[in-house]
Amino acid sequence: MIAGDQLITFLVASFAIIIVPGPSVLFTLARGVAWGRTVAVLSVFGNSIGTLLLSVVVALGLGPLLAHSRTFSTVLQVAGGCYLGWLGFDALRHRHEHARAMTEREAQRPHPRQIVRQGFTVGILNPKSLIFFAAVFPHFVEPTKGSATVQLLAFGLIFSVMAFASDSTWGIIAGTAREWLSGSPSRLVALRVTGGCVMIVLGALILVSAVRG
Repeated sequence: MIAGDQLITFLVASFAIIIVPGPSVLFTLARGVAWGRTVAVLSVFGNSIGTLLLSVVVALGLGPLLAHSRTFSTVLQVAGGCYLGWLGFDALRHRHEHARAMTEREAQRPHPRQIVRQGFTVGILNPKSLIFFAAVFPHFVEPTKGSATVQLLAFGLIFSVMAFASDSTWGIIAGTAREWLSGSPSRLVALRVTGGCVMIVLGALILVSAVRG
């Protein structure tokens, strides 16, 4: 059972963290610019599932152990950075055919299952979320209010829902801007290139962070 004051404090802290654009927001913006609102929101949905799974790992007691393993954290960062880089490279490589698909009522848009899976992969390979959950969530647990595991699970669910709402808003904004410019194939190619470059740069930054430790 989570007390009212405890919940309010957690909501305020979570909002302050979520509202600052980070890797998830940049990924969502890139997807929204490239494919539109639906793909952006589905990407956020997959990302939120990955984030929720990380919070479950923390709630079950594995978070602190994994968070203090530098090797594991580095492997996750390298994997996440490479995956984002690959998504960006794929966007650049297929920019013209993707642009044609968009002008043809997006008949060849990625399958929803693929979109969710890609978002999930980005979310689950985000070591910063794991470390954040392991370092911050325990501070909001009140031992006298019941099971710590149940409280941590509740915090993870609340945080994931809040993140989904915030990131989806960013995605809808990006998708709306993209659809506003969809009358020009050349502009769609440019937007596809922009989205691909954002993901490549983001992946590179994550790799640099992993190397620096």
